[in-house]
Amino acid sequence: MRVLLINPFYPISETPSPPLGLAYLAGALSASGVEVKILDLVVFPYSRTMLANLIQTFQPHIAGLTAVSMTFNNAIGVIKDIKEVNPDIMTVMGGPHVSFCARQTLGDYPQLDVVVIGEGEETVVELCRTADNGHDLAKVRGIAYRRGAEICYTTPREPIENLDELPLPERGLLPLARYRALKMPISMTTSRGCPFKCIFCVGRKMVGARVRYRSPEKVVDELQYLGSWNFHQINIADDLFTANKQHCLGVCNEIIERGLKLTWTSFARVDTVSDELLTKMKAAGCNAVSFGIESANPRILKTIKKGITLDQVEAAVGMCRRAGVTPYASFILGLPGETPATIAETMAFGERLKRQGLAFGFHLLAPFPGTEIREQCDRYGIRILTNDWSRYHANRAIVETPEVDRRTLDGIVIEWEDEYNQLLADIKQRMQTEEASDEEAQQVINLERIVLIYDLMMKSEIERNGSWFHNDHPVSTADSLRKLATRISRSFGATFEQLYDTLGDALQEGNLICEIRNGMVRWRWKDYLE
Repeated sequence: MRVLLINPFYPISETPSPPLGLAYLAGALSASGVEVKILDLVVFPYSRTMLANLIQTFQPHIAGLTAVSMTFNNAIGVIKDIKEVNPDIMTVMGGPHVSFCARQTLGDYPQLDVVVIGEGEETVVELCRTADNGHDLAKVRGIAYRRGAEICYTTPREPIENLDELPLPERGLLPLARYRALKMPISMTTSRGCPFKCIFCVGRKMVGARVRYRSPEKVVDELQYLGSWNFHQINIADDLFTANKQHCLGVCNEIIERGLKLTWTSFARVDTVSDELLTKMKAAGCNAVSFGIESANPRILKTIKKGITLDQVEAAVGMCRRAGVTPYASFILGLPGETPATIAETMAFGERLKRQGLAFGFHLLAPFPGTEIREQCDRYGIRILTNDWSRYHANRAIVETPEVDRRTLDGIVIEWEDEYNQLLADIKQRMQTEEASDEEAQQVINLERIVLIYDLMMKSEIERNGSWFHNDHPVSTADSLRKLATRISRSFGATFEQLYDTLGDALQEGNLICEIRNGMVRWRWKDYLE
């Protein structure tokens, strides 16, 4: 049995990290004897020809894709291409989007055969065994599938009880070096589950209300492993890392006892942190904590069932400041009850706490499938403007409230974007006169390099320009780098100097490889770290 797992295209502006969910699926499948490949279309350019060649060489029996709402259209497009290349391949999709609209998705897209609902590791292993033996899919728990014209749901699968028994994510199949070259973070989890009931989130429905924990020893084994790969940041991506004080302290103490020097971040709630906890997290290498605050209006906080107070927010920011941990906060505009006055209230609250060390940003409400706010939008006074899933990126308005329309919400976001772009422009101007600080200059340089490297990757510039024959005399890597930058600059929207500096940085960090042998120079991105 061979399975091809595919990560659909996801904009680099969303700061993607290597697809942890697919790596977990690959680990479970590999442990059960299934041969697995992962195709990551976030960092590799997609074409149907490339897909057809991969299918021809690998000959998968099953192709599985994951999707959130904003990537669903891209994912279903790949599903259609797979069926055109080889109709016999079973196509499967999982993730939070289709888990909550499986019937509609299967009804609208006959190219999709199976939807995996909720946690997928045990389900995909059982699905592979059943398909390999030619048995009835009705025996596979946790899926929806098509039987003729009928769409069938099987018995729901309970959440995985002992997370320590799960095989580790098969990250060796992921192009980690490409993510590292783009200075994206790498993520891991220490628990699954969320006990809270926020009406705009599907976390509780997706992974269960009861939080299940991995042992601190196994968590830190994995952290230590990730730390050896020189990513600039490790994200602990639990819905709520601080849900259980003893678990959190156990992980931190294990890091400290091993003497590990790691830098990591986590998600928390303002009512689950304390001076003791944040001080311990800082000692263990945590440099930033992200809080979902959502609104500064108490009535809105109550409506969305957030369960926090503004006093708790201010207290948490103070605790972070004392511990030396940077607090980040996210707000959501366009929630039920939103008015121009509540938006101003939220913005003023954020600006006031910014002076106390808080870094904050905001998104616009996206009513994802499965959320209470979508299922009861009339009750909450929310008007949903579109079901074009590609617009569910939370950066432009797709809802309105009775007192705040789309134009108002979009105007706020656009103004913030303009201010940020102007800030970068001002720093660049001050860089010319050496008035910018080193930190400001490095921020701009890193952003420009990320954009440039991403364009080079997705336009296959290294693949098209990075190979040539040379004369018999010795050729150095430095000479070859200059030639590579010159070749690319002839048809690419960047100067020789920009290319030379950016590619040189990637080479120094081990993310770009130069091979000189037998009269041939060949440059290539380093894809895999194992």
